[in-house]
Amino acid sequence: MDGATGSEEPLHILRAKYHDYCSAQVADLLVYMSPDDIYLLAERARREEAGDDAVPYAEVVRIATEWLSRRVALPPFDVWVEDYRRFPERYDQYLMGLWESAADAEQEGDVQD
Repeated sequence: MDGATGSEEPLHILRAKYHDYCSAQVADLLVYMSPDDIYLLAERARREEAGDDAVPYAEVVRIATEWLSRRVALPPFDVWVEDYRRFPERYDQYLMGLWESAADAEQEGDVQD
């Protein structure tokens, strides 16, 4: 699909792709960070939330991921959808494929409602 034809995918597919795109952007940042950097980032986030308890490394990564996701400049969904519909090839290269299972689950949920 090229920019001339755009994307006519249903909104639930686009929402799943948007979440996949945002996750990929945050994951990209984490990949380039050392475990020490992730730990320091999580400690900073915990201090901001006034948390003092020690946490396992998986929790440290979760905290760092949430902190990054709040600070990464990602477009709002409506802006992203408009651009994606016009130029899907700009975004498809960044999708990790998580959108497929998310879209299937959302569609199954829509059918049950």
